Amino acid sequence: MTFFPLTGEPLALDLLNTRPAGMGDLIADRAGLAAWLAVEGDRLSRVAEVGEAEVAAAHAVREAAGPALEAARRGERPPAHALEALNAVLAAAPAHREVYWSALTGLVAAAHREAAPAARLAAELAEAVVDLLTDERVASVRACEADDCVLLFLPAHPRRRWCVASACGNRARVARYYARHKGERP
Repeated sequence: MTFFPLTGEPLALDLLNTRPAGMGDLIADRAGLAAWLAVEGDRLSRVAEVGEAEVAAAHAVREAAGPALEAARRGERPPAHALEALNAVLAAAPAHREVYWSALTGLVAAAHREAAPAARLAAELAEAVVDLLTDERVASVRACEADDCVLLFLPAHPRRRWCVASACGNRARVARYYARHKGERP
């Protein structure tokens, strides 16, 4: 089973975080993408069978999302090629809302996309990227401060410094401790 070091952030960040430092590409193949989609649960529509087309679609969105988000975090214009790629993915599987009745929640309006599974997955991921890029909090997205980590997160608290305090935070604290006590004898 594939381990994903950080999930539960906005979906666009979870997608970008599928390539952590030292772990390779966690969605490089069908099994990795299927495992990630399972972790993401209800945030994406179900893909019956993950094939190479779905892997390629997720990679294409991730490749466009990275430079677009990096520029948006700095308050700069994202590269034209990144925006064009996201727009092309969205145009390939346009959405319309459908309303239906749910016995649990009453009336529900949900996005519906008529497209092949790969195009639908790519469009949903691209929509999540666009939602983050246009969110006023995009400038608050941070990179983990651990030396060996490249994961991104949207801090709920302004003092948050690490993607996962129990992992990167602990490693940083232990490194500081040893640096302070280096050379001391008991």
